Amino acid sequence: MPDTPHVELNHTAVLATDKRASAEFLAGILGLEVGAPFGPFLPVDTGNGVTLDFYQVGEGEAVASQHYAFLVPEDHFDAMIGRLEAARVTYYADPSHTEPGRTNDLFGGRGAYFDDLDGHNMEIMTRPYVRP
Repeated sequence: MPDTPHVELNHTAVLATDKRASAEFLAGILGLEVGAPFGPFLPVDTGNGVTLDFYQVGEGEAVASQHYAFLVPEDHFDAMIGRLEAARVTYYADPSHTEPGRTNDLFGGRGAYFDDLDGHNMEIMTRPYVRP
Protein backbone atom coordinates (compact mmCIF):
# COMPACT_ATOMS: atom_id res chain seq x y z
CA MET A 1 0.00 0.00 0.00
CA PRO A 2 1.42 3.43 -0.89
CA ASP A 3 2.32 5.87 1.86
CA THR A 4 -0.92 7.66 2.88
CA PRO A 5 -0.52 11.43 3.35
CA HIS A 6 -1.66 13.10 6.56
CA VAL A 7 -4.70 15.14 5.45
CA GLU A 8 -6.83 17.33 7.71
CA LEU A 9 -9.96 19.35 7.07
CA ASN A 10 -8.96 23.01 7.49
CA HIS A 11 -12.16 24.92 6.76
CA THR A 12 -15.53 24.61 5.10
CA ALA A 13 -18.07 27.14 3.88
CA VAL A 14 -21.47 27.20 5.55
CA LEU A 15 -24.02 28.88 3.30
CA ALA A 16 -26.43 31.21 5.06
CA THR A 17 -29.10 33.77 4.23
CA ASP A 18 -27.69 35.97 7.04
CA LYS A 19 -24.10 34.98 7.81
CA ARG A 20 -23.86 37.11 10.98
CA ALA A 21 -27.08 35.71 12.49
CA SER A 22 -26.16 32.14 11.55
CA ALA A 23 -22.59 32.36 12.84
CA GLU A 24 -23.73 33.96 16.12
CA PHE A 25 -26.48 31.35 16.54
CA LEU A 26 -24.17 28.36 16.18
CA ALA A 27 -21.31 29.92 18.13
CA GLY A 28 -23.75 30.75 20.92
CA ILE A 29 -25.10 27.20 21.14
CA LEU A 30 -21.62 25.65 21.07
CA GLY A 31 -20.07 28.20 23.43
CA LEU A 32 -17.64 29.48 20.79
CA GLU A 33 -16.75 32.93 19.46
CA VAL A 34 -17.43 34.47 16.06
CA GLY A 35 -14.16 35.68 14.55
CA ALA A 36 -13.37 38.81 12.59
CA PRO A 37 -14.59 38.84 8.98
CA PHE A 38 -12.18 37.34 6.47
CA GLY A 39 -13.06 38.50 2.98
CA PRO A 40 -16.70 37.52 2.39
CA PHE A 41 -16.58 34.98 5.24
CA LEU A 42 -17.47 35.16 8.92
CA PRO A 43 -15.47 32.45 10.73
CA VAL A 44 -16.25 30.29 13.72
CA ASP A 45 -13.18 28.33 14.82
CA THR A 46 -13.60 24.92 16.41
CA GLY A 47 -11.28 23.35 18.96
CA ASN A 48 -9.56 21.06 16.47
CA GLY A 49 -8.44 23.79 14.08
CA VAL A 50 -11.34 23.53 11.61
CA THR A 51 -13.00 26.81 10.71
CA LEU A 52 -16.64 27.14 9.68
CA ASP A 53 -16.66 30.03 7.24
CA PHE A 54 -20.19 31.43 7.07
CA TYR A 55 -20.89 32.78 3.61
CA GLN A 56 -23.99 34.78 2.74
CA VAL A 57 -25.87 33.76 -0.39
CA GLY A 58 -27.49 36.35 -2.62
CA GLU A 59 -30.94 37.66 -1.82
CA GLY A 60 -33.59 35.17 -2.90
CA GLU A 61 -31.08 32.33 -3.26
CA ALA A 62 -31.96 29.10 -1.50
CA VAL A 63 -29.64 27.37 0.95
CA ALA A 64 -29.49 23.60 0.58
CA SER A 65 -29.48 21.83 3.94
CA GLN A 66 -26.19 20.24 4.95
CA HIS A 67 -25.20 18.17 7.97
CA TYR A 68 -22.53 19.32 10.42
CA ALA A 69 -21.54 17.13 13.39
CA PHE A 70 -19.59 18.40 16.38
CA LEU A 71 -17.75 16.26 18.90
CA VAL A 72 -18.26 18.13 22.17
CA PRO A 73 -16.98 17.57 25.71
CA GLU A 74 -19.32 15.58 27.93
CA ASP A 75 -19.14 18.25 30.61
CA HIS A 76 -20.41 20.91 28.16
CA PHE A 77 -23.26 18.90 26.61
CA ASP A 78 -25.93 19.84 29.17
CA ALA A 79 -25.08 23.55 28.82
CA MET A 80 -25.50 23.28 25.05
CA ILE A 81 -28.89 21.61 25.49
CA GLY A 82 -29.79 24.37 27.94
CA ARG A 83 -28.85 27.04 25.40
CA LEU A 84 -31.01 25.31 22.77
CA GLU A 85 -33.92 25.27 25.22
CA ALA A 86 -33.37 28.92 26.18
CA ALA A 87 -33.40 29.84 22.47
CA ARG A 88 -36.58 27.75 22.04
CA VAL A 89 -34.87 25.55 19.47
CA THR A 90 -36.22 22.02 19.33
CA TYR A 91 -33.58 19.31 19.51
CA TYR A 92 -34.04 15.67 18.58
CA ALA A 93 -32.53 12.29 19.41
CA ASP A 94 -32.38 11.31 15.75
CA PRO A 95 -31.24 12.84 12.45
CA SER A 96 -34.73 12.54 10.95
CA HIS A 97 -36.12 14.76 13.71
CA THR A 98 -38.83 12.34 14.85
CA GLU A 99 -37.95 12.32 18.59
CA PRO A 100 -38.28 15.94 19.79
CA GLY A 101 -36.93 17.03 23.15
CA ARG A 102 -34.85 13.88 23.56
CA THR A 103 -31.17 13.04 23.32
CA ASN A 104 -29.56 9.78 22.25
CA ASP A 105 -26.95 7.54 23.90
CA LEU A 106 -25.11 6.27 20.84
CA PHE A 107 -21.70 4.63 21.33
CA GLY A 108 -21.79 5.20 25.08
CA GLY A 109 -22.10 8.98 24.78
CA ARG A 110 -24.91 11.47 24.32
CA GLY A 111 -26.07 13.29 21.24
CA ALA A 112 -28.73 15.54 19.77
CA TYR A 113 -29.69 17.10 16.45
CA PHE A 114 -31.14 20.54 15.76
CA ASP A 115 -31.71 22.87 12.83
CA ASP A 116 -29.81 26.11 12.47
CA LEU A 117 -31.43 29.27 11.10
CA ASP A 118 -31.19 28.03 7.48
CA GLY A 119 -32.21 24.43 8.10
CA HIS A 120 -28.75 22.89 8.31
CA ASN A 121 -28.98 19.70 10.38
CA MET A 122 -26.55 20.27 13.24
CA GLU A 123 -25.43 17.47 15.54
CA ILE A 124 -23.69 17.55 18.90
CA MET A 125 -22.24 14.30 20.26
CA THR A 126 -19.96 13.38 23.12
CA ARG A 127 -18.51 10.20 21.56
CA PRO A 128 -17.41 9.67 17.97
CA TYR A 129 -19.16 7.06 15.88
CA VAL A 130 -17.59 3.63 15.95
CA ARG A 131 -16.83 2.37 12.47
CA PRO A 132 -16.34 -1.28 11.58
